Amino acid sequence: MIRKLIGRLMGQVGTKGPRGALRRKPRQYRGSELGIRLEDVSEAALRTCETLQKAGHQAWIVGGGVRDLLLGLKPKDFDVATDASPEQVRALFRRSRIIGRRFRIVHVMFGREQIEVSTFRAIQEAAETDEHGRVLSDNVWGSQAEDAARRDFTINALYYDPVSDIVLDYHDGVRDLKRRSLRMIGDPATRFREDPVRMLRIARFTAKLGFEVEPATRKPIRELAPLLRNVPSARLFDETLKLLTSGHALACLNELRREGLHHGLLPMLDRIFEKPGDSSFAVLALQRTDERVRAERTISPGFLFATLLWEPVSTRWRKAVADGTPAVPALADAIDSVLHAQGSQLAITRRYLADMREIWMMQPRFERRSGRAPWGLVEHMRFRAGYDFLLLRCEAGELPDEIGRWWTDFQGADNEQRQALIASAQAHRPPGSGSGSRKRRRRSSRNQSAGRPDEGRDLSDPGHAA
Repeated sequence: MIRKLIGRLMGQVGTKGPRGALRRKPRQYRGSELGIRLEDVSEAALRTCETLQKAGHQAWIVGGGVRDLLLGLKPKDFDVATDASPEQVRALFRRSRIIGRRFRIVHVMFGREQIEVSTFRAIQEAAETDEHGRVLSDNVWGSQAEDAARRDFTINALYYDPVSDIVLDYHDGVRDLKRRSLRMIGDPATRFREDPVRMLRIARFTAKLGFEVEPATRKPIRELAPLLRNVPSARLFDETLKLLTSGHALACLNELRREGLHHGLLPMLDRIFEKPGDSSFAVLALQRTDERVRAERTISPGFLFATLLWEPVSTRWRKAVADGTPAVPALADAIDSVLHAQGSQLAITRRYLADMREIWMMQPRFERRSGRAPWGLVEHMRFRAGYDFLLLRCEAGELPDEIGRWWTDFQGADNEQRQALIASAQAHRPPGSGSGSRKRRRRSSRNQSAGRPDEGRDLSDPGHAA
């Protein structure tokens, strides 16, 4: 009762924070009248809501899932908001776990689908923040009205109950969706300071949805852009991945540039804007990624980040080789150097780093088309990813098209045809090429005569070179 009374009083005061954005009663719509089709809601999200409601709790689909349903798009995932605590949610679902420190949520699993369940957040008058205003702890639970005021944009503060077909709208999100307007709830500068990642979301929403940013929401972005440096690198990676896999990656990057948000995320992103003519490889990779996403084909984040970081890796690799370092060790050193520098800006997930390293370390092996090397490489578990990366390099003019065509023919050939392809590659090899391979063979012979333990190794194998 006290909380409700305070909320009513504070809601009448024109404060700059979320408290001033409280509305006593939301607008209510029938989901079906707004164009939501129940068949577009995932079975997992529906079952999550039903289970929570049968246990006496509120349960609403919220955020991007509702927004996309209203726009006639197919949501990638569904989030559920509830008045149940994380512990109560966890007790209702056998396959679930509580995660997070800054804001505890529950991941509920249905087969391979994951539903993120969050408890309604309270408005905190004295939340724990850093010196820049970023909220550090957000585990105080409140009402649905408070939770709506705590959300970032009006179009993300819509609540949909798939059981009763009701949509609740606290901040005119339905109106803004119709106007295709992106508007912050509360004072934009304060809300950006609470969570600077919201500035990256603006770039993603405007590029993906074609929305216009409300002038008051846009105004403080350029001034507050440096706050992104204070965001934990792992969280920055998650948001950057969403941006790059939105199906509108190039448009997103243009929005980042327009708002002054592109510096420091990835070295390649800076280079795309500073020297467009030198970035055809990265631009080509982003175009191919967009095409795959729009065609609803799978994409590999590891492959994508390998393309975006290839330019600095390649530059350091070529320089080391020119200075006399053997090709494979030079590449391994270049990879270590770039990944170490990148880790301080954007913490790429470890499993993606492993994919990136394998794709990169396969590249010099594609240029070895003699002996048994091609036979071993085509059986590599990551051959397809490495081959696709090679084709991008050829298309960007980094390597002759002939190399890509040769590997296309080789992987589809029978044994006799493969032998002929290898013989043809040997016959057409330019004079002086492959000297690095001869040096490695001589070194291997010395190791063999000396009885060293690396006898018989293929020194082009990235497992040995790394």
